[in-house]
Amino acid sequence: MSCLKDFTNQLQTLKTQILIQTADRNSSNKGPQQRGSGGIPLTRKVCYAVGGVPYQITNVAIGVSLQIFLLDVVQMEAFYVSMILFLSRAWDAVTDPLVGYLVSRSKWTPIGKLTPWLVLSTPFGVLSYLLLWFVPQGSTSQALSVLWVLTTACLFETLMSCYNVPYLSLNMFLGGDQRDRDSATAYRMSVEMVAMLLASVIQGRVVSVYNTEKQEACLQQDQDHETPPSSSPLLQETQRAFLTSALVLGALFFLCSLVLFLGVKEQRAPLCSDDKVRPAYLTSLKLLICHIPYQRLVLGFVFSALAFQMSLGNFALFCSHAAGLGAQFQHLLLVLLASASIAVPLWQVVLLRIGKKATLFIGLSLFIPAVIIVACVPSNLPVFMTMCTLMGFSVATIFLLPWSMLPDVLDDFAVRHPSCKDLEPLFFSCYAFCSKLAGGLSVGISTMTLQFVGYTAGACNHGEGVVTALIVLFSPVPITLLLIGMIFFRSYPINERQCLQLQEQLTTVHSGFTEPKGDVGTLFRGKPWHNTVSSLPRNCIIITIIIRPKRNHSAAGHSAAASCWCDINFTL
Repeated sequence: MSCLKDFTNQLQTLKTQILIQTADRNSSNKGPQQRGSGGIPLTRKVCYAVGGVPYQITNVAIGVSLQIFLLDVVQMEAFYVSMILFLSRAWDAVTDPLVGYLVSRSKWTPIGKLTPWLVLSTPFGVLSYLLLWFVPQGSTSQALSVLWVLTTACLFETLMSCYNVPYLSLNMFLGGDQRDRDSATAYRMSVEMVAMLLASVIQGRVVSVYNTEKQEACLQQDQDHETPPSSSPLLQETQRAFLTSALVLGALFFLCSLVLFLGVKEQRAPLCSDDKVRPAYLTSLKLLICHIPYQRLVLGFVFSALAFQMSLGNFALFCSHAAGLGAQFQHLLLVLLASASIAVPLWQVVLLRIGKKATLFIGLSLFIPAVIIVACVPSNLPVFMTMCTLMGFSVATIFLLPWSMLPDVLDDFAVRHPSCKDLEPLFFSCYAFCSKLAGGLSVGISTMTLQFVGYTAGACNHGEGVVTALIVLFSPVPITLLLIGMIFFRSYPINERQCLQLQEQLTTVHSGFTEPKGDVGTLFRGKPWHNTVSSLPRNCIIITIIIRPKRNHSAAGHSAAASCWCDINFTL
């Protein structure tokens, strides 16, 4: 009787849960317009997008101005500049996966899991960024200057990892479905492009002032036939200009972080549950590395990012020494970034129509003819303006598409490894690691090449070897790297149809069916339970009834059969 009573209770529970899941399924069959309307609110998307401004404005300032600042203002040797830039980027790249793992191990707090990292890293990140552009007065030793810049650069990159990795991972904790996340990514990229445009205006103004003062110093040098001293008003004025721009960007850093904190509330990811395993660090890295879609996406992104950073990182020196358009560099950079800002929402519309891979190939292909024409037709401002517009449209694709494809890889990983949880920060941190590694390689290769061909810091004129090296670093080398990256993107296995299938399978996983215990997982000819369920028809109802006797142990230690124990598992 006890067994029959338990069996009746289990059937009643089964009936109730079937009715609940049927109602949920009927509600999920509503049109995509109705589902999307209840996704991520617009204000949350905008505040999330504003949070990407600090990393981009500081990255632009460092990428555009730090090399010139160290070579021609601080007047370090090119070897030391190359060492500082490469080591700081390498340090930043190494810390990204470690920070990602630490973030994934963090506990939920009243303000979320990722937000405490953003709040704590912001003030120290602003301070370290200001120190990066401050050279101690009276430090005549070059070794002391190198140590100061290297230490502050590594400190700043570490703090930015503590900010940027949680911020990137926040995309998976905003709520909504895959289309909502793609929309939030598009908002983020649009705002980041505007931020890069603003930072370029500020840094371009500083560089243009420096170019004007440098030309005056060179004219004075030709008249006096002597090199101006390092303590001349030129260097002091330029240092103040760079420090002022750092103060402005630091204030923007703090304000945007405040908007992110006040406007975005973390939502628990669907797969966040306490009953799932949490793999160790090396095991997590192995899972990521062995995941084929992630491999192809990362390799394509690394080579493509290296190509763009190699070309754009040398754009300022190319305009100044190879094309003779150093005074127009600010305007060229503004045209490039303005076109990229306009292109981001346009590419978002295109990818919804023809897919992400096709859009990515079209956008990346625009970069190749643009840099070829710029390298072959120097000193022609209208041609430069037109090609910078084309380059801006291509730059927008490398900013938007790879980051929009990464959540699809996470969905695929969640389906293939349903027992793993909280690996989103590690995915994003390793992705950022590859991007920064590409930037470090770009800067290191460029400065070492310039050192090899005889680039002299502070020189007014350079030989043909330097000009040829700048042309090669701007066009042929990036084109080769970009073609390699496109080959890897071609082998990326996830397409639009697979994305829809992944969403359906994730919906099945998120519906929370009761997974059998013990011997039930080995049913259906030895196949794992979750693999069997995913292969069944959509409207199929599975009822598994396990009835086995419980064993009661008597005082004498003998076991005897007692009431039956019943377990019912089902799924739709």
